[in-house]
Amino acid sequence: MSEAGWRAFLEADGLEDWAVLHGGAATVFPMDSLVRALRLADAVAAVPGFADSGAVLTIGDDRLSVRLTQDMWALEAHHIEIARGVSAAAVAMGAVADRSRIQEVQIAISAKPSEANLAFWRAVLGYRPAADDNGVDPLGHSSVMWSQDLSEDKGLRHAMHIDVSLPREEAEARVSAALAAGGRIVAQDEAPQFWILADAAGNKVCVCAWPDGAE
Repeated sequence: MSEAGWRAFLEADGLEDWAVLHGGAATVFPMDSLVRALRLADAVAAVPGFADSGAVLTIGDDRLSVRLTQDMWALEAHHIEIARGVSAAAVAMGAVADRSRIQEVQIAISAKPSEANLAFWRAVLGYRPAADDNGVDPLGHSSVMWSQDLSEDKGLRHAMHIDVSLPREEAEARVSAALAAGGRIVAQDEAPQFWILADAAGNKVCVCAWPDGAE
């Protein structure tokens, strides 16, 4: 697992359908029926290297979503060709990816290192580890949970926050929508990589264009 894998994916040609989220490379193909979504899923499953790769397909009556991994650090060189093959299968069926529908929501459990209990969260959620600091839904449906270390001398107000990982071109619009709905910006020092927002009660959420908009 390394940074080189997901950065190579971002820099590769022919991957315009894909965004690199916190959970890895993902795309969404809108479909006009469940039957056509199933047919596309069948074609995607036949792409060389896709079967038994750990990828996740989610089928609905209006889309097929594809995730190649459940952790960005798990992206490797062979995922580039798999992604190109998936896009080619979609083109053959007349399907066009919609990057505006790609997203991932993660739950961050904040704790000082001496108080972190990742094993508890994996157990209570029924999750399995994808990396040393996280847990993932084995069905690939629910939010990824990860453990965020806090400085020992930092006070803890909110023990959890939400991360919303988006394609780079979608993040600012999502922030604007959240502000229009009553939110406020807590910090934007790292914008346009990510913004920290809060609701009226002070509950925090990060809207992240990183890593898809990585520099």
